[in-house]
Amino acid sequence: MAAEPIRKQPKRFDITIAGEINLDLILYGLPEDMPVERELLGSGFKVTLGGSSSILAHNLAMLGSRVGFISQVGRDEMGEIALSRLVESGVDLSQVMHLDRVDTGVTLLLPHGQRRHILTYPGAMAEMTVADLNLTYLTSAHHFHLSSLFLQTGLQPGLPGLFDQLKIAGMTISLDTNDDPSDTWGGILDQLLDKIDVLLPNEDEMMRIAGKSTLEEALDVIAQRVPLIVVKCGPKGAVVQQGNKRNWISPLRVEAVDTIGAGDSFNAGFLSSYLKGQDPLRAAAMGNIAGALSTLRSGGTESFRDSNLRNSFLKQHLLL
Repeated sequence: MAAEPIRKQPKRFDITIAGEINLDLILYGLPEDMPVERELLGSGFKVTLGGSSSILAHNLAMLGSRVGFISQVGRDEMGEIALSRLVESGVDLSQVMHLDRVDTGVTLLLPHGQRRHILTYPGAMAEMTVADLNLTYLTSAHHFHLSSLFLQTGLQPGLPGLFDQLKIAGMTISLDTNDDPSDTWGGILDQLLDKIDVLLPNEDEMMRIAGKSTLEEALDVIAQRVPLIVVKCGPKGAVVQQGNKRNWISPLRVEAVDTIGAGDSFNAGFLSSYLKGQDPLRAAAMGNIAGALSTLRSGGTESFRDSNLRNSFLKQHLLL
């Protein structure tokens, strides 16, 4: 009697994420050069959901993906506000842990046109270790994503082993390192590049990861180790590198309010499409659309929280 074909078991989530939750405090209108011991007046202030991991989780859920999220927060009002925003989006928070010994992290952003100061207190985001992660929960998805590699110092030592376990479970893995505050771009990163399926840096990060002075040189180097690289290039759009093939994806031009969280929103758009089986070029085009949508409100999630804006914008660009 012929053997029955092996059927893939249905997965609870499309994607699982292990990462940080914090708030972004955005203070507009301050001078780029700020003298000490002076009262400096801003022109505007917003409190939004922050943290690259939580912005990605929130916006993926708002785009219809089933998202499981493992994270930690302190037992404080900052953590409760951040969690309430994630609850609104439909992200599963059953694995979020509350810590007594440390506060929820926070980032203060001071935009100055195309440039900005970014000041972060890591708090709980640096405390989580691989031992805190529920492997059964993580593998109840087709795909795993990690952001903010260099901020999550507690996770770093166990990541190579974790990625190996996720690959054995049949999962694909994506990584967005985000910035390295030490600007060394070393440590655990080199051990992870050969274990991932998708790398999602911005242009500056791509060159720093490779130690090269041009994007083209950086892609030539890292493409030998990572099968799919999608580089966010701001107003120039995005570059998709698949093996030896390199394609530019045209940007979507909008009148931006600010660009905070636009890269994380690009990741959400890309992954929401890629995990549905779309070609990487089409997925990157969706990334550009999601990134552009993000810039229409303050912070990385406010445009996605506005259902009228979100739905009309996506419909306008033929994605609904």
